[in-house]
Amino acid sequence: MPLKNINPTKTESWKKLQSHLLEIKDVEMKSFFQKDNNRKEKFTLNFEDLSLDYSKNRITEETLEYLLELANESELKDAIQKCFAGEIINVTENRAVLHTALRNRNGGEINVDGSDVMVEVNEALGKIKAFSESIIQGKFKGFSGKKITDIVNIGIGGSDLGPRMVVEGLHYYKNHLNTHFISNIDGDHVTEVIKNLNPETTLFVIVSKTFTTQETLTNAETVKKWFLSKQFNTTETDIKYNFVAVSTNLSKVRDFGIADQNIFPMWNWVGGRYSMWSAVGLSISLALGFDNFNSFLNGAFKMDEHFKNSPFEKNIPVILALLSIWYNNFFNTESEVVIPYSQYLEKLPPFLQQLSMESNGKSTDRNGDSVDYQTGNIIWGNTGTNVQHAFMQLVHQGTKLIPADFIGFEESLHGLKDHHEKLMANFSAQAEALYAGKTKEEVHLDMKFQGDSDKINQLLPFKVFEGNRPSNTILIKKLTPKNLGSVIAMYEHKTLTQGIIWNIYSFDQFGVELGKELANKFLSK
Repeated sequence: MPLKNINPTKTESWKKLQSHLLEIKDVEMKSFFQKDNNRKEKFTLNFEDLSLDYSKNRITEETLEYLLELANESELKDAIQKCFAGEIINVTENRAVLHTALRNRNGGEINVDGSDVMVEVNEALGKIKAFSESIIQGKFKGFSGKKITDIVNIGIGGSDLGPRMVVEGLHYYKNHLNTHFISNIDGDHVTEVIKNLNPETTLFVIVSKTFTTQETLTNAETVKKWFLSKQFNTTETDIKYNFVAVSTNLSKVRDFGIADQNIFPMWNWVGGRYSMWSAVGLSISLALGFDNFNSFLNGAFKMDEHFKNSPFEKNIPVILALLSIWYNNFFNTESEVVIPYSQYLEKLPPFLQQLSMESNGKSTDRNGDSVDYQTGNIIWGNTGTNVQHAFMQLVHQGTKLIPADFIGFEESLHGLKDHHEKLMANFSAQAEALYAGKTKEEVHLDMKFQGDSDKINQLLPFKVFEGNRPSNTILIKKLTPKNLGSVIAMYEHKTLTQGIIWNIYSFDQFGVELGKELANKFLSK
């Protein structure tokens, strides 16, 4: 059975939330804490070594009650079960949505069109493990018999953003292999990557489901031409030693010159932005080793189980999604900022941009009608204290209400205690500043104490912070492959939950295609 078509604005809970908004929209969060000393504990959820503190949001227990009613009226539980069972919830493309099967550890069958996909998934994992170990141990060699030293991932969108984000995010756990990524069709990009590489010791991983993606194939052909240039004394038969592919189009991959044993599978029941858990993550396994890749999958599986089985009031992805809907649809916010307090996670915000905006950037509901309410969110961000010297001015004192997710870690990886204490002091301070602000009276006292009494009248209006700006604090023990997997799965499930409640299809991306079509027309002129 397909997903049910339920217009969220027609539900009783939506009407309750609209009325409730009038009562709460001008109330300061400070008053919530003053009335309830246990607010932080009530609005904190725990999962393994991760905690979500959402107490600094413009909500009360009544708000949460109505939001949870909205989830139930939208039949979210039914949708979650359909997704995990492999039912066709991507109706516009007639596909199941089964990225969760790629990290499934339950051992049971998951059937699509009468076939247990777990057989193929486990076979692919076995192949990824064996291939990764042969490269890392130096058993698989390039065309001249030398060991591989460099890996180049050639892909775009989900075939680039996810693997790149994870490899860079878990750089601390990397092995001796150098990892590079080529995505943009910009010729300067591919040229800069390959100019200092040795073709004898470089493995190219071409990732394209159809093996027809313009950017990926153009870059792959450029790399192939470079590889086969006279200066390297290579031939077409040497391609099988230094090129592998992740694709479904076996004939085109073979035509490129890649050997069958070096082709890894993809499936149409996995969307590109959800595919790093599959062989699309081959570069992750190569860069980190299969054991770390497997831990990454395990962390995602743990979050899958939490999402699938936890009651909504204790369900971290569901709560994050409901808060996002509360601001987007009732406070009319348009964007959310994600700020990881780890430089390793610099690529997490752009990855989440694709995950959320390509999924839920839709204006047509599941009935095929235009929506008359907001969907989607603009996701943006950067890392740690960098943002405090960049865009946080707007978040603190600008005219826009911008909910924030702060992601921090109790322990650093390299153990520089002084650095980490200062980093985490800023982490806590930013959420507190957004929430509490600074009143005229506080500014007045500060300036008087600092000996700036003569400037009080002039500067006081500019130093006031209204506060009452919402944020979530996600605190994790330490950055590991396992908990990064959990964090990414958490945001995946947040995205799914939003799409279900907004009554849209989150897994097609027809909006991506128009630009491609027009580009081809311009090329043919």
